[in-house]
Amino acid sequence: MPQPQRKPTAAQLPRGILPARALLDFCDKGFIDPGRPLAEGQIQPASLDLRLGEWAYRVRASFLPGPGITVAERLEKLQLHKFSLAQGAVFEAGCVYIVPLLESLKLPQGISAAANPKSSTGRLDIFTRVIADEAREFDKIPEAYDGPLYAEISPRSFSILARTGSRLSQIRFRSGPPLASDEIIAMLHESEALISSETANIDNGIALSVDLSGQPHGQPVGFRAKRHSGLIDVDKVGALDVGDYWEPIWQKGSLILDPDQFYILASKEAVRVPPTHAAEMVPFNPLVGEFRVHYAGFFDPGFGHQSGGGEGARAVLEVRSHEVPFILEDGQIIGRLIYEPLTEAPDQVYGQGIGSNYQRQGLKLSKHFKPFVP
Repeated sequence: MPQPQRKPTAAQLPRGILPARALLDFCDKGFIDPGRPLAEGQIQPASLDLRLGEWAYRVRASFLPGPGITVAERLEKLQLHKFSLAQGAVFEAGCVYIVPLLESLKLPQGISAAANPKSSTGRLDIFTRVIADEAREFDKIPEAYDGPLYAEISPRSFSILARTGSRLSQIRFRSGPPLASDEIIAMLHESEALISSETANIDNGIALSVDLSGQPHGQPVGFRAKRHSGLIDVDKVGALDVGDYWEPIWQKGSLILDPDQFYILASKEAVRVPPTHAAEMVPFNPLVGEFRVHYAGFFDPGFGHQSGGGEGARAVLEVRSHEVPFILEDGQIIGRLIYEPLTEAPDQVYGQGIGSNYQRQGLKLSKHFKPFVP
């Protein structure tokens, strides 16, 4: 992968999401401290993968430090056990862990950040959030933040094996206030056809619906995670048999979501993200159903777009029902995409030989599994 060109100082950046070359420049200037040399592919077109550090802490419960308190101070009171990740360690399903990340930040004025699980993390049902010192919100890094970063990790369906350097989260950096708006989406959709649907429902984002109509070539409509499955090494690609961890769903038209079960489904619409923009999936109105959708919400520039070799790519939906069973119907709105411009187009976009695993995807499990054969 060619190295991005160096970028001017933060004060000269226009508003928007920072692309790869700006992130590299931030590393050079000390705004981002990688802790160790950057790994291959760690800088994506509009985000930076975050790496687990050397130690992990089992804690009694999830927490936010709050104003005036550091994560380290809270860990002193809440930790149950500290263990090394140097040789790899098991994170057990149903438990909560805090891991200091290798990367830390010293952001300039005008620059903030937001974190999200990586796509593969969400598809493994690993509940992962980033915490900053004095934070009152998960995954939000305030303007001019100066300090360490931590990952809260709670595997839900499968126990996992991870180690120092494993990447479960990603972070985006923003110059100035957010620019996402329905006006931007409407203009983009008119010129770029952001989704494959003939009509677009745009209201606080462009709506995506679930596809339960049946997949081509004898593929299931979705997958349900099996309980009490084996261990998953988060750094091994294409090593696992689907049937050991997932139950295919063949029923068409509607699906009853069982409480506390995890499902992988796909959107009915194919999604496109122009190289000038980045996208993020945000929750649909929670009043219409007791379920959570899409743990991993970042879509890179070029996802599903011809600039990255795509011809539209389905959004894979990570779905979990909460307190009661809930009937999901084919075509039901299940999430919304918001688009935000980059400060400038990246040197490379999603799908251009940078380890992109989900270009042109349909219904697809995480990269850890072998192809599903009915």
